[in-house]
Amino acid sequence: MKTNFLIIGSGAAGLTLAVKLAERFPKKKITVVTKANKSESNTKYAQGGVAAVFNFKEDSYQKHIDDTLRAGDGLCDTEVVEMVIKEGPLRLKELMEWGARFDIDENGELSLGREGGHSNFRVIHHRDTTGNEIERTLLERADELPNINLLAHHFAVDLITEHHFPEIKTEQLSCYGAYVMDQISGSIFAIKADCTTLASGGMGRVYGHTTNPAVATGDGIAMAYRATARIENMEFIQFHPTALFDGKNGSSFLISEAVRGFGAFLRNKKGERFMLKYDDRGELASRDIVSRGIDSEMRESGEDCVFLDCTHLDIEELKLHFPNIYQTCLKKDIDLEKDWIPVVPAAHYLCGGVVVDMDGKTSLTNLFACGECSHTGLHGANRLASNSLLEALVYADRIYNYISKNLPSQTAMSIKKWNDQGTVMLSEFEIIQGKTSDLQQLMRRYAGVVRNNSDLMEASIHLEKLYSETEKLYQKYKLNTALCQLRNMVNVAHLIIQQSLRRDENRGGYYNEDYDKKKDLVGEKKQYRCALEINQD
Repeated sequence: MKTNFLIIGSGAAGLTLAVKLAERFPKKKITVVTKANKSESNTKYAQGGVAAVFNFKEDSYQKHIDDTLRAGDGLCDTEVVEMVIKEGPLRLKELMEWGARFDIDENGELSLGREGGHSNFRVIHHRDTTGNEIERTLLERADELPNINLLAHHFAVDLITEHHFPEIKTEQLSCYGAYVMDQISGSIFAIKADCTTLASGGMGRVYGHTTNPAVATGDGIAMAYRATARIENMEFIQFHPTALFDGKNGSSFLISEAVRGFGAFLRNKKGERFMLKYDDRGELASRDIVSRGIDSEMRESGEDCVFLDCTHLDIEELKLHFPNIYQTCLKKDIDLEKDWIPVVPAAHYLCGGVVVDMDGKTSLTNLFACGECSHTGLHGANRLASNSLLEALVYADRIYNYISKNLPSQTAMSIKKWNDQGTVMLSEFEIIQGKTSDLQQLMRRYAGVVRNNSDLMEASIHLEKLYSETEKLYQKYKLNTALCQLRNMVNVAHLIIQQSLRRDENRGGYYNEDYDKKKDLVGEKKQYRCALEINQD
């Protein structure tokens, strides 16, 4: 298959780019590849909202910039932060012009919420299903454009680069498209593209317990890694502090940050409101601090979870703002009017990924990346709540503008067909399921909220064996989605562990016990504030 623009992923980043390219170039072909149905993405499950400055009487770009830098703990790219925050409101207005319906107040103005780490009310939302509203808007827009070809249930296996043409010798690699598997027929074919964009989302399933959907297996990052693109900051995984805990295996349902912004308290089993021990902002501290606070309480008590208490809040207002959360809890026999919600930290967002510049360009020619799979420099060591959708919209626009001014030339190179001669069908899928479960347990145990170098080294040894076993399966059997995802998750786990071992200090979402001899979050409080003051200076 030939296309002008290949986009891998159908979330906010991928669909925004597809729509803009299709409208700008009506005679060119845009192909969007997504491995599930066309609406399944991390975007769809985003509850909290999108952070952007609209109330200039009380808020400002500088305040949003300062909050972002504070959360990023000194590792943000300040030029990127300023660019995203100043361009963000324009992208949101554009989305609203396309039909996105965000909540408004009694005066007809945007209803602005506040979430952890924010100094002002600036988060726009559609109740507690903001991501779903954005996804709906973009899909409806894409469906109106005949030059967008959206291939659902197609899995991108590998990027096509000079690695597939050993006769070509070059120092600067380029991307010519991707090999893609039709998940229904099992056939694998090449999509030749003038330029390719990775918008494939996150990698939360590497940990098993995650707020991410099942599709979040780090595919784009793994493909880019195998194609030798630059990957950085993989150690910075944001664990959402409050995922609904449902028994020993946890739960992937997210209890939005906005619930704490609405006034909910975190309590341990004794009923103590414990977060004020760790930060004066209490429940509204940034996610890394809240996650470690919960982890510390759980370690100290030996309990499997802590609790989110909404019983003191106006229940009718709570139902109005968070209908999905209220109903989901009710289905699990948790009545928010009288019951506390059992919660645990769960893998939520990756702050690192495929390195891109301010135009979304990767280290490979004609390969772009945007959304969670990319590393732009916006988030630094820890993402500020509700900055992710903002980043996706802004960078999709940046890529669009760059491509519009620098149209890639069509390559005359002939792409080779996928060769799976000598492989056989895999009949025992339990093998892959078992190895996937082993990987997830490994990552939760050795590379979770709190890490240490001994555990990371142990994880590296175990992962090497799992990598070898997975590659043998990959070479022996015809490909299927489960096997490809396992291979990708093993690659991503390797990046997380190795880049964790290279980091020799605690920053933002990364916390290693070996760099805090007291192993005491309360004692860390002053040190953290000093670092923030230095960063602000």
